[in-house]
Amino acid sequence: MPPPADIVKVAIEWPGAFPRLMEIDQKKPLSAIIKEVCEGWSLGNHENFALQNADSTNFYITEKNRNDIKNGSILRLTTSPAQTAQQLHERIQSSSMDAKLEALKDLANSSRDVTFAQEFINLDGLSLLTQMVESGTERYQKLQKIMKPCFGDLLSFTLTAFVELMDHGIVSWDTFSMAFIKKIASYVNKSAMDTAVLQRSLAILESMVLNSQDLYQKVAQEITIGQLIPHLQGTDQDIQTYTIAVINALFLKAPEEKRQLHENHVNILDCPLTEMAHILAQKQLRSIILSNVIRSTRAIKDEMAHQLYVLQVLTFNLLEDRMMTKMDPQDQAQRDIIFELRRIAFDVECEPNNSGSIEKRKSMYTRDYKKLGFINHVNPAVDFTQIPPGMLALDNMLYFAKHHQDAYIRIVLENSSREDKHECPFGRSSIELTKMLCEILKVGELPSENCHDYHPMFFTHDRSFEEFFCICIQLLNKTWKEMRATSEDFNKVMQVVREQVMRALNVKPNSLDQFKSRLQNLSYTEILKIRQSERMNQEDFQSRPILELREKIQPEIMLLIKQQRLNRLCEGTCFRKISSRRRQDKFWYCRLSPNHKVLHYGDLEESPQGEVPHDSLQDKLPVADIKAVVTGKDCPHMKEKGALKQNKEVLELAFSVLYESDEYLNFIAPDKHEYCVWTDGLNALLGKEMTSEFTKSDLDVLLSMEMKLRLLDLENIQIPEAPPPIPKEPSNYDFVYDCN
Repeated sequence: MPPPADIVKVAIEWPGAFPRLMEIDQKKPLSAIIKEVCEGWSLGNHENFALQNADSTNFYITEKNRNDIKNGSILRLTTSPAQTAQQLHERIQSSSMDAKLEALKDLANSSRDVTFAQEFINLDGLSLLTQMVESGTERYQKLQKIMKPCFGDLLSFTLTAFVELMDHGIVSWDTFSMAFIKKIASYVNKSAMDTAVLQRSLAILESMVLNSQDLYQKVAQEITIGQLIPHLQGTDQDIQTYTIAVINALFLKAPEEKRQLHENHVNILDCPLTEMAHILAQKQLRSIILSNVIRSTRAIKDEMAHQLYVLQVLTFNLLEDRMMTKMDPQDQAQRDIIFELRRIAFDVECEPNNSGSIEKRKSMYTRDYKKLGFINHVNPAVDFTQIPPGMLALDNMLYFAKHHQDAYIRIVLENSSREDKHECPFGRSSIELTKMLCEILKVGELPSENCHDYHPMFFTHDRSFEEFFCICIQLLNKTWKEMRATSEDFNKVMQVVREQVMRALNVKPNSLDQFKSRLQNLSYTEILKIRQSERMNQEDFQSRPILELREKIQPEIMLLIKQQRLNRLCEGTCFRKISSRRRQDKFWYCRLSPNHKVLHYGDLEESPQGEVPHDSLQDKLPVADIKAVVTGKDCPHMKEKGALKQNKEVLELAFSVLYESDEYLNFIAPDKHEYCVWTDGLNALLGKEMTSEFTKSDLDVLLSMEMKLRLLDLENIQIPEAPPPIPKEPSNYDFVYDCN
């Protein structure tokens, strides 16, 4: 007979004694269990003791997490969190360097536990640590030269403990003094600093900026790009990652009119938004990231890829202001840009006001604006009142005209001289293309939490968006000619160009030249071939007999997909636990039993490299107890106060299993594919329909393959829409042979 569900069998350790095997009744108060354990070893004052996990975490067992105890767990009897906090609070103030160093090391390890952290913070422990950083370390400045490793370790453990304590979100970041901020910034600004100290200091600055607008202002006064660049030129990718994270944080939190980087004591707050791209170029930040990070021989880790993606998004978001700015048809300075486009294209100078009649000049301007491809020939400024793309389209056109003048003149003159209605309107095309490129690059949207989709080619040029536009406007003109399009085909051409650009971006070209070469191979003819191939795969046969065959085959295919989903659940998946810090993820594993009756799950210390043994997954959930599967915002862990700053991507990967009355097993899938596999599999176990987009995709692919296999003998034979007529009866049946 299995033991009751509330009884957990564990081993409990106590230093200097043999471990005890005991059964813990989860219905009893934790204090009563601790008292019972203490009495077994004849220990008094049981209120001064606590239980903790005897693993690498050493987390305390509390009433909140006691249900996480598994059968076979090893626990340790130890001093209570309050006692431990008090002892460490005293030990870190020791006058002995060695004792102080050991105490700070223990504090850094213990601070990962929220129960201990709360007790230590209650003793005003954070203030003590900040005081040690602000002034206490000064006592050891003289020792730094002769005891540099010891000094580095002392400071490293102090900052590590601080980071761990703040990670629990118990104390607001706004409580720290300017002296503390200056001290942390000084560790970042020093040319030679212990790696661990530098890493912790960068992490603290990033958290300060992200969690407080007031602290952003203070940090921005202390940190310059010139002081951060040496950290990017090193060989430690973790330091480079933290450095770019600080740059991104400053960039993200900067006020719109002051979103600026700085170098060599050019303050972030003094630079207007419009100078951002120029400063990135002038101060060589882009080229340093390109040469020392992107083109480094080391493989780029996921966190670095994410930070590069964030930097890319924030850089392109600088375009949002121009993208959302309408042109003022009465603004002479803006109108002068259009005059400049006309002058470069047709090599004409602006005529003085007294040259010719007003009507003649108006007629000449109208003729030229029509040749330039504007919709409004009389006042082309009206074309730029649509937002998006607003003034950004005009900026791109002027950049193309000035920096790629030969190509610009060729496109304008080539199309303005055509008389066959196949001319490509440069003005209208540029406006729509700019809008399309902004949509593709998601200009104006905040970076997502889990995306690593950066494009190396955008780090290869100071004006990467403008160059991107210049390549694409030439592509558009080429595609227009290949399609022999007219003005009625404008939207069709734009659809083809979008497809060409998206397919070229998907291969992640390393440079703009590679992107251009990829586009050369994606001509309109090639796009037609690709579309034809995809169409044959997706929409091959639409006649009634074929559709009936599809309907007959579909249940078999759905059973196959269901079996695949259940097999994947049996293999299991490693899931990420909710953590407020990206770089310290915790994991747990879940798999379905081979008989499809039980979900086995348990915590992992790190992401598994191979198969996870069954005996390491101590927790069980019978499938028969599952009541429902909920997703997205309906999940309890997406509603909990203090959970991660949720965004659309995290919500799309969240799902929960409801069992018993109000118990949940909460999941955050590692990616969209695993999310679909698990939600499909769980719904299949409950006898519900599998509705994920992956199921629809798999169904289409498998149905198409099965149909082609069954119809191989009918190749090149036209299938009639209706069954053939029944022939007339024969005049006699003499041809029938009786075998008997």
